[in-house]
Amino acid sequence: MYQLYLRQILSDLHEDFPESSFLALNFRDGDSRSRFSRLLCGLDAIVIDYPKQYEGCPLLPLSLLHHFLRLCDTCLADPAAVILFHCERGGWPLLAFLLAAFLVFRKAQSGERKILEMVHREAPKGLLQLLSALNPMPSQLRYVQYVARRNIGAEWPPPERALSLDCVILRGVPGFDGGNGCRPLFRIFGRNLLSKGGLSTRMIYNMHKKKKTLRHYRQVVCVCVNG
Repeated sequence: MYQLYLRQILSDLHEDFPESSFLALNFRDGDSRSRFSRLLCGLDAIVIDYPKQYEGCPLLPLSLLHHFLRLCDTCLADPAAVILFHCERGGWPLLAFLLAAFLVFRKAQSGERKILEMVHREAPKGLLQLLSALNPMPSQLRYVQYVARRNIGAEWPPPERALSLDCVILRGVPGFDGGNGCRPLFRIFGRNLLSKGGLSTRMIYNMHKKKKTLRHYRQVVCVCVNG
């Protein structure tokens, strides 16, 4: 059924745009080649797979984000080119982020937050909360702002720099232990430059190894958590 559905879509597109070339960008689940990619390769379309998330967040590393933006921009320079976007289950938040980033990249809209919210509103109400326990919008907005400011620095994507983290402050104590409080454990992950492609991560700090006991924060006593 799925194969017939895709064949019909491609057939309709070829009829409507007989002189066009088609590029399909798929945001896949996992590392293996997607079923979507296998099917469309036999239907006269170029397919490129991207991961639908990076370490659990609907984002792409800056290097991949740069690749996506340049690829789309180059493709659309040809008036006969058509780009198809396809996301597998759970991939909508990343697709929304990338569309917002591309609109900013092309200067089609102004206002990074407004653009990101506008694209996310195209999804059914409550879908973002259903797909992600944490709100990815602040992180996505930060990356969209990187795109908006790409011409300010000497090079983009910007080179990696060492990060000095002095403290972590959580405004509002979450109630995770059934007693209106929590015992937060901080772990910091960074890129593993020795991995294939340098895109995987490794744990570079574990608070549990530094402290034998974890402090208990209660909502009635504390207004924030310092770590």
